[in-house]
Parts: sequence; C-alpha cells; structure tokens
Amino acid sequence: MNNSRRKFIKTTALAAAGAALLPKTALFASPKKIERLGVQLYSVRDAMSKDPKGSLQKIADMGYHHVEHANYVNRKFYGYDPKDFKKLLSDLNLLMPSGHTVMTGQHWDDSKNDFTDAWKHTVEDAAEVGQRYVISPWLDNNLIKDTDKLKKMMDIFNKSGELCKQHGMQFGYHNHNFEFKNKVGDGTLYDYILANTDPELVIQQMDIGNMLGAGGVAMDLLKKYPGRFVSMHVKDEIKSDTGQGMDGYDSTILGKGVMPVHDIVKEARKNGGTSWFVIEQESYQGMDPFDCVKIDLQTMKKWGF
Repeated sequence: MNNSRRKFIKTTALAAAGAALLPKTALFASPKKIERLGVQLYSVRDAMSKDPKGSLQKIADMGYHHVEHANYVNRKFYGYDPKDFKKLLSDLNLLMPSGHTVMTGQHWDDSKNDFTDAWKHTVEDAAEVGQRYVISPWLDNNLIKDTDKLKKMMDIFNKSGELCKQHGMQFGYHNHNFEFKNKVGDGTLYDYILANTDPELVIQQMDIGNMLGAGGVAMDLLKKYPGRFVSMHVKDEIKSDTGQGMDGYDSTILGKGVMPVHDIVKEARKNGGTSWFVIEQESYQGMDPFDCVKIDLQTMKKWGF
C-alpha cells in the first residue's frame, strides 16, 4: 500500500470518527429556508389605482423587494398585461411571489369536470408574471351552511392546487373573519378548511389581524397546526373609532396596536412553516399610506428581517 493511499484511508477514518461525535442535528440539518418579506399592494390601493408605476417606484425606494397584488381584472395586473407588468417589476428590482384572485364555484365546469377558461387563464397569467402562489381570499356565503357544497369546494381547492403545480406554483387560501365566526361540526369553518385541503396542494396564508375580533388567535393556530402556514399577512390592530373596521378593529402601524405581532412572527418562523411574510395595513389613522408601510418595513427589519 503506497503512502498516498495510507494517508487517504487515515484521513477518511478520522473524518468518520469525528462525524460520529457530532449531534444528529449537525449531520442531518436541512438547509435554512429562504424567507421573503413583502407588502400587499392593497395597503396603497388608491395610489396603485391612479399611478401603478409611480407607486411601485416608491415601494422599491423604501427598500421593499417583494410585493403581492390585489388587482387582476380581465387578464391584466393594474391595467398591465402579464409580460408588461413583470417587466415593470423587474425594472424596479421587484418580484411578485403571490397575488390575490378570488376563486368561486363558478370557475369549475361540472359538465366538463374541469376548470373554466377564466380560471385557467388566471393560473397561466400568474405563472407568466412570476408568481409562486395563487391565493384566493374568499369563500361564497352560500357554502358556509351547506356542508355538501363546502366539501365540494374544498375538493376544487385541491384540484386548483394540482393545476397550479403543473405551472410550478401552489394554490393558497387567505382567511378573513367569517371562518372563525361560523361552526362546522365541532370546529370552526377554518378548522374544516385545514382538515379538508391537502397541505401539499393548498397552502394557507394566515391573516393574523382579520381573525382578531372574530375570536381567532394566531398564536394558538400556529401551535395547533404546525407547518401549515407557508405565508402570513403581518398586521397590527387597534380598537376602531371609525365604525368601519373588521369586528371593531382597524389595522395600524406594526407595534402600535394590541397584538403581540413580534411574538407571532417569531412563532411563525420557528414552527409555522412560514417563509413568505406580507405586510398589510388597511387603515392609517390620518397618516399617508406610504409612510405607514415604510415604518412597517423598518419595524420588521428591527425584528430580524
């Protein structure tokens, strides 16, 4: 046996012995998941409706790198074709991992046992613009009290997940408040949605503020359903003095309200499976919306983003 061969075996043996002394977590630790932080453009909805390009420029200048849309109409994003909107985003060094488009039962054609062209176009355009997630933020009211119709809709959700998967994306659901006000069996409507959707096909985007006045507790849900919340709408809430808020609450600047937002975000990062955090502020207490989301971003950066 020559010297180089002996040296190789000795080195390999030492490496193996050293590895045996390492904790299993060091040997088999998975790569750290990539976290993304962005803003829901509904936060600056009035400005986006008047001047999308100028509004996105302001968002980019603040230091945001990711956005989420809330305007897809007639196959256009804020009036732009998918390719043109993607170029607009790219020119500003912005990416759009997700967007909100409501999917209803009318997007499914029973006679063909397939989605309508309208929903297929929604998914195709989302892929074209560069989304990773296609998120529906609503359920028809007529489903809430009809378990058969509700179960069928959950099946359609799963099928939408399969369709999105074909385009390299995932389908998702975003909660409001009614999911916690309404019961289905022994649990809430939200429990039913999570129990009847395939986690591999339907991600959950938890809106921690929408649920507050309806009895939903974000921290409890993160512990009850670990790993289920790929995305989160991060917001804080104050008691509403306008009478226009959701269940008596208005959103406010992060850290200024009644919610333990920092603790919720930490739990989401640790056990929620959350990698896509979306700042959303819908009311502003007399401040400029752009100033609000700028402060929100600064707060999240102080929290380690």
